Amino acid sequence: MHLWFQSALTEKGWQDGVRLTIEGGQIIALDAGVAAAPGDARHGIGLPGQPNLHSHAFQRGMAGLAEVRGESRDSFWSWRQVMYRFLDRLTPDDVEAIAALAYAEMLEAGFTRVGEFHYLHHDRDGAAYADIGELSARIAAAAEATGIALTLLPVFYAHAGFGGLPPTEGQRRFVNSLDQFAVLLERARTSIANLPAANIGVAPHSLRAVTADELMEVVQLAPEGPLHIHVAEQVKEVEDSVAFSGKRPVEWLMQAMAEKGTPVDRRWCLIHATHMTDAETMALAASGATAGLCPLTEANLGDGIFPADRFAGAGGYYGVGTDSNILIDVPGELAMLEYSQRLALRSRNVMAAGANRSTGRSLFDAARRGGARALGVAVGELAVGQSADIVALDASAFADGQRTDGYVDGWIFASRRPIVDSVWRHGRQVVQAGRHLSRDAIEARYKATLAKVLAE
Repeated sequence: MHLWFQSALTEKGWQDGVRLTIEGGQIIALDAGVAAAPGDARHGIGLPGQPNLHSHAFQRGMAGLAEVRGESRDSFWSWRQVMYRFLDRLTPDDVEAIAALAYAEMLEAGFTRVGEFHYLHHDRDGAAYADIGELSARIAAAAEATGIALTLLPVFYAHAGFGGLPPTEGQRRFVNSLDQFAVLLERARTSIANLPAANIGVAPHSLRAVTADELMEVVQLAPEGPLHIHVAEQVKEVEDSVAFSGKRPVEWLMQAMAEKGTPVDRRWCLIHATHMTDAETMALAASGATAGLCPLTEANLGDGIFPADRFAGAGGYYGVGTDSNILIDVPGELAMLEYSQRLALRSRNVMAAGANRSTGRSLFDAARRGGARALGVAVGELAVGQSADIVALDASAFADGQRTDGYVDGWIFASRRPIVDSVWRHGRQVVQAGRHLSRDAIEARYKATLAKVLAE
């Protein structure tokens, strides 16, 4: 297969007249400055795919359902009760149908890999399915059906709060003993075994959901894979951590892991990490861990603003995720990250990587690097020997004078319509003319599922 691009962001930077030869899912030849050959598929602007480092796929089904104010001021904690009521209704078929739509929309948006932070494990009464990995298998099935690359992150969840508080009724579908979780993790490994480029890690849910001893044991279950954890998302979480341990969450995690001889390092991704002191921010940046930022969800939930300017300035790695999947949008996540910094600092072009550097390109490249790092894979590039994970933008969306990094700036900050035209994942075209090739069937199944779930 041969793809020709008017202009493409390759490993060597922007090049015009780029012809890619793809075989076995990989780019085996790249020629620049050439005309399209007869039979080549011609496209506009070529970019490498973006990783989505944090998703709760089932929450795509409740997008827009938590936007009604309650009796008192709403917060993350009141939203969480809406989420618990929604997931109480979901069967395995429902989870698969919702995940498939979320993954199709991710590909349509320009994400080519997803990190699925998967904590919905059990039946509606809290009992394990006959196959304890039933719902992990449904996530894998949705990834296979859509073609997205999957980093599966089974979640260990045991408690309702710091100090090992018993789980609540709303958390019954998440909870496992350490022995159960070890079995579940092995079953999850088999679920992804035949998925191209899939890998697996583990995710202790949060410091409030695991004890210190449990955290250490769970980390040992993934000696090579990625390690993800929610941390310091909410002010209340920070206050509860200080009340329990005398330390803030990021501070506690960094110290505790170092004392055990397994320091927080490049394998770790700290999701949100919103509320940190300057000392915590600098320590996290120095650790080599990735900050997993979910700007649209964090704004929707009223979480707060991550100190991205200071963190990136200290050399910290970050990537973006769609988290609750209220809106699945590569430029939306990156623009919200930049705009949150502008609002907090009353400045512009905050996340640009230096003077005279494009803000959009800086965000796009940093999120690719950090996202790949967090998901335990190599950074995707348009280069020989790389997997053909490619996003094509519609060139007609840009003015004639809008070139090179201006394409990315225009996509992130000035798109008036979706401009992703085509997407390939490991050489397989999954999006054409802006739509996933299986969207009609996936969307019909999703709509039937939601009609049933919301009628209960």
